[in-house]
Amino acid sequence: MTTTKLSEYGEFGLIEHLTKDVLIKNKSTLKGIGDDCAILETSDLQTVITTDLLLEGIHFDLSYCPLKHLGYKAVIANLSDVYAMNATPEQITVSIGVSAKFTVEALELLYSGIKLACNKHNVDLVGGDTSASLTGLIISITAIGKVSADKVVKRDGAKINDLICVSGNLGAAYLGLQILEREKSIYTATGGAQPELSKYDYVLERQLKPEARKDIISELASLNIVPTAMIDISDGLSSELIHICSQSQVGCKIYEERIPIASETEEAAKEFDIEPLISVLNGGEDYELLFTIKISDYEKIQTLESISVIGNICSQEEGLSLVSKSGNFIELKAQGWKAL
Repeated sequence: MTTTKLSEYGEFGLIEHLTKDVLIKNKSTLKGIGDDCAILETSDLQTVITTDLLLEGIHFDLSYCPLKHLGYKAVIANLSDVYAMNATPEQITVSIGVSAKFTVEALELLYSGIKLACNKHNVDLVGGDTSASLTGLIISITAIGKVSADKVVKRDGAKINDLICVSGNLGAAYLGLQILEREKSIYTATGGAQPELSKYDYVLERQLKPEARKDIISELASLNIVPTAMIDISDGLSSELIHICSQSQVGCKIYEERIPIASETEEAAKEFDIEPLISVLNGGEDYELLFTIKISDYEKIQTLESISVIGNICSQEEGLSLVSKSGNFIELKAQGWKAL
């Protein structure tokens, strides 16, 4: 395989090369890549904006994270935040810092993942920047979405007696990371022993190629359910619940027996002698949605197989607790990812 140095393109030539096949999909995008700024159509909808910064060696490890997967996941992490506002993502910008070790072909792989995520979620790539880096790969993505004023969902709307719901299942991404780190250590210690990873497909995919839950937002809308509060689970269930309860000035009770955990996650946890619940509470990167709904929506939410009701909102004085299978109350603490 031939490789091309970045210097052969230059900054503007590289951007043009990596984005030459980008097509506009949203009417709100009047001008995308190719000018000093993108131009977006304003409307009576509210605009939501989010951004994430990913650093090599901190947020991802290229020894086991393929560049295509990395590009896909970087976009998904931002779109998940937009969906957590009950909004529809429409545009992203992508800025990267790259060191001399990267080739044009390597960045083509990164952008192939970015474009795949954009196409799947009907999002326009409208701009960004490239720069030299002395410390590896840096990725910064900003996502822009729209939502009507009466449908926007924030973290501060949970009320006493609201039901606490989660989409999908939790804890798998954390176990996928543990497997990758273990196999990296074995590879290093043995001088190149190849790992056998086929039996871990599910948890590895949840770590390397997660999905933003666009489908859940559509299903809630079809049932005319507007959550009272919502957040995506990127830092572990405990941390996200604490965010909602803190901003809503309420407490919560969740029940261990109601928390959805995949059998593949439980099996992987056994290998590491980890209680699966720990990966759920503190692991993160599941990118599922955690939200609260009015108790009057209970019958409707039960029709959605991908949603689990795991607890309820209570008064702030009652605190934040997990009720174990044995009936014990355990205080919830934020022990997930800390950015600083």
